[in-house]
Amino acid sequence: MKRPSGGLGREIILSTVIATVASVLVAITGLYIFYGVVIRLAPELLFPLTDQWLPRGIEWIMIVVLCISAVGIAMFVSTRVARRMVQPLVSVAQSARSIVAGDLAARAETGDRATSEATMLVEDFNHLADRLERASEALTRWNASIAHELRTPVTILSGRLQGLADGVFKPDPTLFRSLVAQVDALARLIEDLRTVSLLEGGRMEMRFRSVELSEEVEAVVRLMQPGLEAAGFAVTTRLDKGLCEVDTARVHQALIALLDNARRHARPAHIDVALQIDERHVRLSVTDRGPGLSPDFARHAFEPFRRYMEQGDSAKGSGLGLSVVRVIAQAHGGDATYETINGGACFCMEIRRRN
Repeated sequence: MKRPSGGLGREIILSTVIATVASVLVAITGLYIFYGVVIRLAPELLFPLTDQWLPRGIEWIMIVVLCISAVGIAMFVSTRVARRMVQPLVSVAQSARSIVAGDLAARAETGDRATSEATMLVEDFNHLADRLERASEALTRWNASIAHELRTPVTILSGRLQGLADGVFKPDPTLFRSLVAQVDALARLIEDLRTVSLLEGGRMEMRFRSVELSEEVEAVVRLMQPGLEAAGFAVTTRLDKGLCEVDTARVHQALIALLDNARRHARPAHIDVALQIDERHVRLSVTDRGPGLSPDFARHAFEPFRRYMEQGDSAKGSGLGLSVVRVIAQAHGGDATYETINGGACFCMEIRRRN
């Protein structure tokens, strides 16, 4: 991007002054030279003077020549100014038409010696085009990922229900519980997708209310504890007391996602759930006993549809749980973080305290 040469207003004023001064100087100098030459070489063309003040024929010719010269100077200066102003605008218009036609990689150019306003316009347009291109790519990835994630539970449900209808499967409580589990998993996936898309689109509605947050955390732990213990985990809690203004449903959703993430990926062992409250911040963390995340993956752990796979293992989960934690933390004025503690993974949701 070329460096802007000056403001548009200053450029117009300066160009107008230059054109005007140049025209006046051309007229004065031209007339001075004309009369000096004629008086010295051919005074009969002007004398004897009469009472008629109108210019004579040769004077008219000189006036016309000088006017044409002044007009030429003004046109030259104004053309250069117009080119510097119009060229970036034409580039923006052409790039806009290309983007409308589907070429999202089109970008505008400033050209030579563009004014600062034109340069700002081109830069802003290119930033907008960059965001539009990234949004289009993200939308394509989201559509593909959503279709992939929804396909598995829907296929399982369809197959088992079709088997029931055809008499292949016998109705029994075990099969019904399996179907209910698939429906619950599908409902959680849809809610996770809704949560992430609402916040990233700036349309998530938060319902804050003042609660004893430790009691809300204990309620979620009690809800998840049977499933965690069945998977070989023992849960311990360290919870500070204190009133906090939060969206309880969203905090429940985030903590469930953290505990479910530990159940899926950690080695069966202890899970520590900690709640730390001070005057300004709230820190809710879930720490397992490993194996944790690789440094390369940890940088992307909270991005949607990022699923961690150990070598030789298959992907687990939808890749949305940690991204849900992050967007809920951001909706509370905080963020989600990851760190390794004694070889284990510690996922933390830090939010600004409201009370």
